[in-house]
Amino acid sequence: MKVAVLGAAGGIGQALGLLLKTQLPAGSELSLYDIAPVTPGVAADLSHIPTDVKVTGFAGDNSAAALEGADVVLISAGVARKPGMDRSDLFNINAGIVKNLVGVCADICPKALIAIITNPVNTTVAIAAEVLKEKGVYDPARLFGVTTLDIIRSNTFVAEAKGLNPADVNVPVIGGHSGVTILPLLSQSGVTFTSEETAALTTRIQNAGTEVVEAKAGGGSATLSMGQAAARFGLSLVRALSGEEGIIECTYVQGPGEKAKFFAQPVLLGKNGVEEVLNYGELTAFEEAALNGALDTLKSDIALGEKFING
Repeated sequence: MKVAVLGAAGGIGQALGLLLKTQLPAGSELSLYDIAPVTPGVAADLSHIPTDVKVTGFAGDNSAAALEGADVVLISAGVARKPGMDRSDLFNINAGIVKNLVGVCADICPKALIAIITNPVNTTVAIAAEVLKEKGVYDPARLFGVTTLDIIRSNTFVAEAKGLNPADVNVPVIGGHSGVTILPLLSQSGVTFTSEETAALTTRIQNAGTEVVEAKAGGGSATLSMGQAAARFGLSLVRALSGEEGIIECTYVQGPGEKAKFFAQPVLLGKNGVEEVLNYGELTAFEEAALNGALDTLKSDIALGEKFING
């Protein structure tokens, strides 16, 4: 299995590379690309870790060499949020980066599973889809927005609030991947909350990225937790491609389109990417109202991405 990380010299990319080097199946290849000249050094650094995963690094303007034969592509390239910025402020820079990288993916590894980490995910996934359509290789089952950070945060915060082991908590998160579009289904966590606890915890999960940005005081955004989240999702894709069955992750994909063209919800992963988009179950009145209140924002985010490509 060959996994390519684009944006591998950044904070998320380096954390992701470390986790993949130590957790990918023996015999796998890890290909690292970034525009930054330090990237071959990152690969050399990781290659000293004693696992049977071959690491190669590529730098410069052309990502093509890094993508040859890739089965899974994880794209974390872009600029990070700074204090006072929201994800939409990142749009103009990161939109162009995603457009260019996905275009090369379409040419070099059109059958690869592509997972977009670069924010704003609600919009960058729509950009990726339009680029792949232009190239004639779009398969909705093979394009993902990585929303796993919302799930691991939800699991952590619920466990903290109730004195549980986070490994025993599983909170589905639906909608999108910014602000009000993030909807943790706390009613399905197996834990009971008061209405006040539900509202407060939902808000904390939605604003958790800002919590990190402010705590780092201008020194960056969520890179380590995002690296962990991206590794979990990337490894799930690898396991599914390898034939393991029953792998379910919440992810932002083009599904049935009942709520929005792209929507995060549980999916069953398989050898072709998304095998089945799963029902996210019954919502409480609070969750239903929160979702309905977020749909205009989500649809606007998607439209922005499509407009960036199509004008």
